[in-house]
Amino acid sequence: MADVRDQRVIGELRARIGAIEGGGRRRCGVLPFGIAVLDRGLPGGGLALGALHEVNGEGPDLAHAAAPALFVAGVLARLEGPVLWCLRRGDLFAPALAEVGLHPDRVIYAESGGDAAVLPVMEEGLRYSGLAAVVGEAARLPLVAGKRLQLAAESSGAMALVIRRCRRRPEGIAEPTAAVTRWRVAVLPSAPLAMPGLGRPRWRLELLRCRGGGEGAWIVEACDAAGRLAVAADVADRPAAPAARRAGG
Repeated sequence: MADVRDQRVIGELRARIGAIEGGGRRRCGVLPFGIAVLDRGLPGGGLALGALHEVNGEGPDLAHAAAPALFVAGVLARLEGPVLWCLRRGDLFAPALAEVGLHPDRVIYAESGGDAAVLPVMEEGLRYSGLAAVVGEAARLPLVAGKRLQLAAESSGAMALVIRRCRRRPEGIAEPTAAVTRWRVAVLPSAPLAMPGLGRPRWRLELLRCRGGGEGAWIVEACDAAGRLAVAADVADRPAAPAARRAGG
């Protein structure tokens, strides 16, 4: 009888310790992309809610700089609720976000005037439980600041996304990160059409790091009006090319 009682006490202590270590974090679920080759590489089958995600571009030119923002907007279009978008300066083109499903009425813009204020504003926003997600644009994501954002996202249940906006091709993607996932989005030529015109934009989407998951690279058609990606039709039957493993990710 004493052994049974001791085991019960030990079980209760373990549960209490787990609650303390969890810091009151919520089980928030995931947001699937709806594409099997992407979702099966992510824990739970989708992009974690209540977590921090990092999105990088391929370079500083306009097309490559816009792609990460449109990728993030497509993710947010498939969530419900208001979004806080923290800007370094007022150069975000809202009609482009609307074209991938993120309606302007859902977005609250906070212009910080520089990198130094973006991450603290994000953290403050994440501590407010009424938001679906908080986005920040910054050149760097220091490890300590990332950990604070991750803890704040876990506490509120809101998704946190940092778009790395750099003046040159970001080399910092080899740095350690507190983000649950780290992505890179690069612009590719559109698929040729049978008649003159512009096809749906294409991206090379790379999952560079995923805590508890895999890595990979895919050729996808950019977000449509509902925020959804699609595997490019002419490469849909090919195996996904694995992204090169990077140290420190």
